[in-house]
Amino acid sequence: MPALRPILRQLEKEGAALGHFNVADLVLLKAVLGAADDISVPVFIGASEGERDFFGTHQLAAFLKDIREDSHIPVFLNADHRHSLVKAIEAAKAGFDSIGIDFSALPIEQNASRTKEAVEAIKAINPNIPAEGEIGDIGTGSEIHEIEHRDHANLTTPEEARQFVQATGIDVLAPAVGNMHGMAKSMVQGTKKKHLDVDRIAQIKKASSVFLTLHGGSGTVDGDLRDAIVAGINIIHINTELRVAWRRSLDDSLGRDPEQVVPYRILRPVVDAVKEVVSSRLRLFTAQRAGEDKVWN
Repeated sequence: MPALRPILRQLEKEGAALGHFNVADLVLLKAVLGAADDISVPVFIGASEGERDFFGTHQLAAFLKDIREDSHIPVFLNADHRHSLVKAIEAAKAGFDSIGIDFSALPIEQNASRTKEAVEAIKAINPNIPAEGEIGDIGTGSEIHEIEHRDHANLTTPEEARQFVQATGIDVLAPAVGNMHGMAKSMVQGTKKKHLDVDRIAQIKKASSVFLTLHGGSGTVDGDLRDAIVAGINIIHINTELRVAWRRSLDDSLGRDPEQVVPYRILRPVVDAVKEVVSSRLRLFTAQRAGEDKVWN
């Protein structure tokens, strides 16, 4: 299977981004993999600390290793939002392809110091694992919030990005550019959307000279996501949109036949519903090649 960095460079050259989708169970995993396989594009499987605790860090890594042996598309596994050195090392030893280090809640100097420590530990285990760091305020939790978060006072500046990359040695930067984890109820209802500071993304890309990842992509205006890719975003995280589809379709499936007790019959429509969301995002992120029979190398 190709390595992550060459795939990111190939996508960037072609004006596309790698879709990153979080999973916590087999339903979500089947949906994400099925969508990527249908469209024939690479995909990033992500798992936060809570999701890894539920699925199992080593179990998820082993599952993906087995799947990749038979897959015709590149499938990568990311340890999303590691908040401790111990957890970062655990994911690196388990065989994750990328480690996301998140000390962004700390003052930026402490964030840089602890991120650098984690990067060095990860590279000591496997120097080829890309390490991601995060700066700025993008909130916490891929959940449904009562109101839209409007405090954009702590967006990442190009100079902060440059200094943080130089101080930590990260390969991937997650900046705050108008993105936010989770979705407000108005976004779930479709009456509101997130908007990104695309000019800021372009400036951060130029200043940092590393791959950029966009966390909290759920509920964002489609046009902003496409413009963000052109400006320098290489990876886009989608989680809450999948969780909303999962919950709604599960409710529908359970209510359709209250006497049904066969799990795979109840869950099959849920897989299809989540898969539809993933497919729409992947087609957006890789618009010019959707449906092509592509050979990845």
